[in-house]
Amino acid sequence: MIFRNRQAVLLLGLLLMLSVFVSACSKPQSALVSDKVNVVASFYPLYDFTQKIGGDHVNVINLIPTGVEPHDWSPKSRDIQNLSKAQMFVYLGAGFEGWVHDTLNSLPKDSKLAVVEASKDVPLLAAAEEEHNHQEEKTDAKGHSHDESEYDPHVWLSPVNAKTMAKHIKDQLVALDTAHQSDYEANYAKLAGQLDQLDAKYKDTLSKLPKKQIVVTHQSFGYLAKAYGLTQMPILGLSPDSEPTSKDLKEINEFIRSNQIKYIFFEELVSDRLAKTLAKDAQVETLVLNPVEGLTDEQAKAGADYLSLMESNLNNLIKALQ
Repeated sequence: MIFRNRQAVLLLGLLLMLSVFVSACSKPQSALVSDKVNVVASFYPLYDFTQKIGGDHVNVINLIPTGVEPHDWSPKSRDIQNLSKAQMFVYLGAGFEGWVHDTLNSLPKDSKLAVVEASKDVPLLAAAEEEHNHQEEKTDAKGHSHDESEYDPHVWLSPVNAKTMAKHIKDQLVALDTAHQSDYEANYAKLAGQLDQLDAKYKDTLSKLPKKQIVVTHQSFGYLAKAYGLTQMPILGLSPDSEPTSKDLKEINEFIRSNQIKYIFFEELVSDRLAKTLAKDAQVETLVLNPVEGLTDEQAKAGADYLSLMESNLNNLIKALQ
């Protein structure tokens, strides 16, 4: 009996060690290393693109923890410390990271951090007129000026835009680490090809579907909608913590009825309470449309990435637009 108990304890210990190892391998890096190019990414898509392009030559730190919605996140002291010692920082821009300018300005004046604004050269869509009633221009620590008028920042949901973003990342990696230029170029070419295929698949598939209208939780699918001829009706604005008015809810219900909507799309990193309440009132169902702002713990463990999440989005769009 004692021998069997010892076996059970040993087996349990091994299982616990294995689970810790698997969990550690599924999480993004969170510490700098000395033998690679250290890159800090402001949120998940940039982390994913940098990993794919950098391969074994880079150590990428994703600032946003798994399961956290990035709109209201701000960096902690550990994050700023990593930034100050990293070789490269990639952020989206377009007003997405409200903390970025103050954070960069807080770094030492002699910082040699290479800063990449991934949305540079991407044509931006203006936010709803009532949502951008202020404009402000700021200058960061490197002397770059930034127009802070509010645009829709969700540019990565167009694979064409994602390709432009990935190129900016590749170009900066090449500039920092010319010894591995051929690897960065080859990895980027592979990712660019995958994004081209994804774009072609979206165009071909969605163009054949009879419906073009979708109802979404928050206003994050403007670039996707424009690229593929869809019309989005958002319950919330660009920020997922905004609240719809009674007039908004009336318009949404009318939109659902007049366009024979069968599904209201919700997001996994924000509460689905409002979407489910509206769906119940309108007698329709709910379905996930992922803004690809981050992974859930389950998705991280399953090895999901930008490409697989966008494929899942396409499958759900097909279901809703039949």
